[in-house]
Amino acid sequence: MFGRGATHPLHQLPDLVDRAGRQFHAVEPEPQGELEHSNPFTLLVAVVLSAQATDKGVNKATAKLFPVAHTPAAIAALGVDGLIPYVQSIGLFRNKAKNIVALSQILLR
Repeated sequence: MFGRGATHPLHQLPDLVDRAGRQFHAVEPEPQGELEHSNPFTLLVAVVLSAQATDKGVNKATAKLFPVAHTPAAIAALGVDGLIPYVQSIGLFRNKAKNIVALSQILLR
């Protein structure tokens, strides 16, 4: 599909993306990620935590967090200071905690 130095006009890009998507789907129709989650919200939280972190480290933190808080309301109720103890093993945890609480509050609006 793409060789070294190959160029494709931009108008062909949607077709190439669609073809690649079909090929991926044929190989793995139900792809599973490594991040443990129980619903779309916990997946979102895990993805936010995964930036600059390993999936193993994220799963270790969320294994403690999600039994306590697995909804936007529960995370918002924890607040940043309440969330930090669960995520402090992950790099950039203060900013991630702020962003996770903020996104939880946005989802509650």
